[in-house]
Amino acid sequence: MSAAIPDSHKDLLEGPVVVSFVTMMPDGQPQATPVWCAYDGTHVLINTAPGRQKEENIRDEPRVTVLAIDPENPYRYLEVRGEVDEMTQEGADQLIDDLARLYTGQEKYYGGAAPESAREPRVTIKIKPERVIARG
Repeated sequence: MSAAIPDSHKDLLEGPVVVSFVTMMPDGQPQATPVWCAYDGTHVLINTAPGRQKEENIRDEPRVTVLAIDPENPYRYLEVRGEVDEMTQEGADQLIDDLARLYTGQEKYYGGAAPESAREPRVTIKIKPERVIARG
């Protein structure tokens, strides 16, 4: 079952708000990471590199949480609990560049000085919201 993101809080996923991304470690301990995110109208999108802890955790346990707190009002927040529908490298390089532009103003995540060979592969994590809590 999919849950809707209320219009009143979509701005917290459309950035630039650094969100907490929570996955589960193999021993059941939660792991939280500050990340950039996007929202495509259906999925919350997180971009990472293959082999990072959050990506490894999702392979074992696809249930995750994203917590976005309004930087101007900490009592206004959005919690999205859901399941990862897909992890894909397709379009992931474009997404990380789009996020870099939104969050830093740079055109490219790796900047102009980094050769193409210096880029690490990217993966987009697509989260389907199943429970949404919006406050404030």
